[in-house]
Amino acid sequence: MVVEVEGFFGVYLLYCTNPKYKGRIYIGFTVNPERRIQQHNGGKQKGGAWKTSGRGPWDMVLIVHGFPSDIAALRFEWAWQHPHVSRRLTHVPRKTKKQSSFDFHLLVLYHMLRVAPWSRLPLTLRWLRQEYQQQLPPLLQPPLHMPLAYGQVRAKPIAKTPGEGGPPLQSIALPCRVCYETLQSKEDALRCFHPGCTLIAHILCLAKLFLRNEPDHLIPVEGPCPSCGHSVLWGDLIRYKKGCYGDLEEQAQTHWVDELHG
Repeated sequence: MVVEVEGFFGVYLLYCTNPKYKGRIYIGFTVNPERRIQQHNGGKQKGGAWKTSGRGPWDMVLIVHGFPSDIAALRFEWAWQHPHVSRRLTHVPRKTKKQSSFDFHLLVLYHMLRVAPWSRLPLTLRWLRQEYQQQLPPLLQPPLHMPLAYGQVRAKPIAKTPGEGGPPLQSIALPCRVCYETLQSKEDALRCFHPGCTLIAHILCLAKLFLRNEPDHLIPVEGPCPSCGHSVLWGDLIRYKKGCYGDLEEQAQTHWVDELHG
């Protein structure tokens, strides 16, 4: 069974099964995993990366998905590729001579899922080829809000925005449910996706509400909807709202930009 996911941004791990190059790995970003593995195994002329071209066949072993944007996924990809340059991963032991590249980068991945900012994101760790799976170290289990999944995944277009059945944001300004000040535009607003809930709130107001017990963080994990009371994952609220991480990322820039430049 193939699971379909809307708004797909994923970072994957390839494993080379060619006897001549067996054991080599490749880490990449994709919005379409089915197409991407075909490109890698088809070579450069089919759109594959030059590092994988002519060295296949490759297995796409696992993929991390659920990133709110391509930028967030690309930052994750870069840090996974360069763990000893990223300031977030200075605690990760260096690869030993006896350690395979696959084992080492799997260990790096487990560390990444346990540290900010990635530990705050609504990610899913999915094993596409379960025969490659290794037991997770007890101290490096993913956070509880990150599910461990199995099987193939397919990207599909976003059909509609959750909550779009609620009151429209037209020329008549509506109040934020948290601060009760006027919402000037739909770009500033989030809606609850639970049926019947009419929540409309400023993105930053709702984020601060969710973070009231975690003042040292900038990106929430989950919180109660102030209208219907249901507990909702922040990632589920923002996944279908393109660009809605913008204001939060601007505030967090000093914390996140270091991931690209160490």
